Amino acid sequence: MSNNGVAGFDLFTAREFFDAHACAEIVAEMRAAQGSPANVYGSSEAGAVEERVRRVTRVAASRETVESVRRRLSERRMEVERHFGASLGECEEPQFLRYGVGDFFVAHQDGNTPLLRLERERQRRVSVVIFLNRQSEAVAPDAYGGGWLAFSALRAAQLRLAPDAGTLVAFRSETTHEVTPVTHGERYSIVSWYWRKSREP
Repeated sequence: MSNNGVAGFDLFTAREFFDAHACAEIVAEMRAAQGSPANVYGSSEAGAVEERVRRVTRVAASRETVESVRRRLSERRMEVERHFGASLGECEEPQFLRYGVGDFFVAHQDGNTPLLRLERERQRRVSVVIFLNRQSEAVAPDAYGGGWLAFSALRAAQLRLAPDAGTLVAFRSETTHEVTPVTHGERYSIVSWYWRKSREP
């Protein structure tokens, strides 16, 4: 595990959040599952499909798989809290995402910024991406090309990541980031968000 900032970006990373066997099982489930275009949430809770902004398939994973991911994220919450110096509550329900050739998500922020107006987005403090398969420049089985997780900031050079399968990357939800277009294969990932901890009554 490495918790050091990279090129001026404050990231928390955990290698082998899922082992190779778990990644393969989740990817197999995602390939067989039904999916639909993922929404963009900007002005309403329902969201809308906006393919100029976000083109990716959100897969309906089984309840067992969803709860397994939430449980694993809950187990790592204290480590993430220590890294970011934040008091965190529960995770938003994970999204299981399949990026095909040409799919992407333009530069955006997930939460904790006045630019976002929905209550759910205002609750988000730390964003999480779990990579389920590997990136490869050459066409290869179970791999994808492109599909970088890219970060940008006013005073830092752009950072592009494509970690090993099973790696978790977490960052503050107000951090500007994007997914660059996939050039070959399919990119499988899970995303979620730790919410701010609710105040006690």
